[in-house]
Amino acid sequence: MLDIKLIREQPERLDGALEKRGADKLSEIIVDLDAKYRSVVTQLQSLLSSRNQVAKDIGSAKAKGEDASTLLAQSAQIKEQIPVLEENEKRLREELDLILERIPNIPASDVPLGKDEHDNVLVRTVGTPKTFDFTPLPHEDLGEKLGLMDFEGATKMSGARFVVLKGGLARLERALAQFMLDIHTSQFGYTEVSPPLLVKSDALFGTGQLPKFQDDQFQTTSGYYLIPTAEVCLTNTVREKILDEKNLPLRLTAHTPCFRQEAGSAGRDTKGMMRQHQFYKVELVSIVKPEDSEAEHQRMVSAAEEILKKLDLPYRLMLLCTGDMGFGAAKTYDLEVWIPSQNMYREISSCSNCTDFQARRMNTRYRGSEEASKTTFVHTLNGSGLAVGRTLLAVMENYQQADGSILVPEVLKPYMGGIGVIQ
Repeated sequence: MLDIKLIREQPERLDGALEKRGADKLSEIIVDLDAKYRSVVTQLQSLLSSRNQVAKDIGSAKAKGEDASTLLAQSAQIKEQIPVLEENEKRLREELDLILERIPNIPASDVPLGKDEHDNVLVRTVGTPKTFDFTPLPHEDLGEKLGLMDFEGATKMSGARFVVLKGGLARLERALAQFMLDIHTSQFGYTEVSPPLLVKSDALFGTGQLPKFQDDQFQTTSGYYLIPTAEVCLTNTVREKILDEKNLPLRLTAHTPCFRQEAGSAGRDTKGMMRQHQFYKVELVSIVKPEDSEAEHQRMVSAAEEILKKLDLPYRLMLLCTGDMGFGAAKTYDLEVWIPSQNMYREISSCSNCTDFQARRMNTRYRGSEEASKTTFVHTLNGSGLAVGRTLLAVMENYQQADGSILVPEVLKPYMGGIGVIQ
């Protein structure tokens, strides 16, 4: 959520940011609502103060045996006005919040302008796509021919966009997750967390999934939500806290299943494991001081890149344009891995700097040692390190052989009990 003071004092900055994201200008509506709200708050505070003073005057008059009828009439009038102002205050606050909570983050100054993914900017390409002396198969065909990937069976029990993995592929998926966690904890200093998979709506609001993306969530009949990403639970571990500056940065990682309706992607990637309702991901989250967030962003991208480098998978790094960034992001890098069967790069990780956008929604601050009374909103960052299912399919396709078997990358063999080929 954006700082209302910033909108009040720099309305043109908000409108400029919304225009970059392809949204309508809202500053005039917000500033007008805010002025009305603050006026009602001032009136209410004045009236409550008057009520207290009149109550004292009535007590004093009665103690002196004086006529208090005028004061009593004034008190009755004030009592009638207070509920009206309180109702107005509540209504205006709700109207203002309804707009504020749906406004996306302001893009960083170096984010390129653009409408969609076609306007994203290539930062670098790492590795060279392998040349096959046969026609490479898509992962879904490879897996089904091996008898280790069952989409039909998953559809019968759960519907579309699910899969059953067996044998070597199930183990390879587990190996990938363990490998990622080991790298992030040992090499990059992230603390492994095992979080809840069910959260309350406040947690999703805090990281920006609600209310805007309600249709993408799976909600239980008891009101809980299945997490769409471990970003939600990892970031919310500092919800409503005042952190000590000396404990920053906080770096957290988790391997969890993720659940998404994919309501906004109907008809896209309906085959295979590219876009599913349930998938596994190793998530990275950082909580830092504002002045450290840009450097932390680069560090997080490097951590995600390291996985791809060690797996020897060709990839490229993209800087997302204003029209393709997520709701809560001020700046986002996407890592895209080479998929031979599609002859193109596809997203495998998205690393975002959310600045203080999520922190304001969660009311998460830190206190410095020099000014004990002063608190500042933290900056939060999140990224996939990596999406396990997409990494699995990338390994399958890039390491496939002419006979349909799949070589196991060297770094994964210790996690596979020494198995070198899945066949």
